Amino acid sequence: MLFHIKSPLITEKSLLATAKDRFTFKVALNSSKHQIKQIIEKLFNVSVLKVRTSIVSGETKRNAKGKISRELSWKKAIVQLKSGEKIDLFDTKTTEK
Repeated sequence: MLFHIKSPLITEKSLLATAKDRFTFKVALNSSKHQIKQIIEKLFNVSVLKVRTSIVSGETKRNAKGKISRELSWKKAIVQLKSGEKIDLFDTKTTEK
């Protein structure tokens, strides 16, 4: 069941969305919104309000010899949590000395 969540997606845009209680994950292509919601709620002990998904198509690349290769497509899930809840993986606070 946990194989549906591959990793948190930590980019500048996704870190800005954490202020609005939205967290982004890389998920398996065959996972549904309902499965993603259940896993996030169990794994991080939070209440999920909404799950949005999108399929990111793989890029086509060309090497120096002209051979064309294609990266695999993957699925992205943006999870909206109840107001005030957060996931510690996306904590952006830094400790200053």
